[in-house]
Amino acid sequence: MSGPVFLFCGVPFRLRNGIVVLLAALSFAAALIGVALPPSANAQEVVVPRFWDPKRRPEKPDLGRLSTIRFLTEDDYPPFHFRGPQGFPIGFNIDLARAICDELGVTCTIQVRRFDNLIPALDEGRGDAIIASLAITPQIRKRLDFTDRYYRTPARFIARKDSALKEISPELIARKDVAVIAGSAHEAYLRTFFAETAIKSFPDAAAAFDALKKGEVELLFGDGVALAFWLNGSNSENCCAFRGGPYTESYFFGEGVGIGVKSGNETLLRALNYALYRLWERGIFTDLYLRYFPVGFY
Repeated sequence: MSGPVFLFCGVPFRLRNGIVVLLAALSFAAALIGVALPPSANAQEVVVPRFWDPKRRPEKPDLGRLSTIRFLTEDDYPPFHFRGPQGFPIGFNIDLARAICDELGVTCTIQVRRFDNLIPALDEGRGDAIIASLAITPQIRKRLDFTDRYYRTPARFIARKDSALKEISPELIARKDVAVIAGSAHEAYLRTFFAETAIKSFPDAAAAFDALKKGEVELLFGDGVALAFWLNGSNSENCCAFRGGPYTESYFFGEGVGIGVKSGNETLLRALNYALYRLWERGIFTDLYLRYFPVGFY
């Protein structure tokens, strides 16, 4: 991909034709593929976020002539969507799409395209829904309708396991050295709500991780997904653990991620929202979450 790189939720992204492209951080993407899932007993300790209100249980909509959902995705953002050993797309988003189709009793197809071709393909009628970790933003809302969000990337602190810090508050970490990526939303958040900390800005995640491992800083603040996979990968050397949080203020860390559909396609939108709720209600969403996020980021 070409174009200038910015930071969104502490993760690099590019703007191309007004579309937000989230990129897996290079510091943890390589370790991600080799991550082994922990025993189920450990998985039960992971906090699974809930985005659905049980008091607002949606009714199953009339699907009408809806018999197939053609999902559009990409294949370079593990563990959400990437190519498996046989070359077919796999990942959290892919399994979620198939579970949605099973819940609705419809046929499911998955088309892999370049990220910047996803919305044009939807506009041209080549697909019905985009499930590609597409961040919900005011700009993209002008082009698409979104389902209820099904994940978001909260901010988290991590510390060395031998740190005496067990809880986090502005008072408790005042004057503590905290690593953060320079120019990120996380740095802006720290300067707003943890202004008394000794903020240490680093050019990239690798430098910040290295400073924490060496004990040059007491805490690191960043994207919860990236941190979770670093903690569970070999590069962390089992040095560190989450402390405090999660922090989910939308102004700094975004509204989250949803499935995008063509504006005005109310039948499909209602069907997808119903299916997402049912997958959460039946525990299938939780099973998928634990499969792909063995170190929870909440």
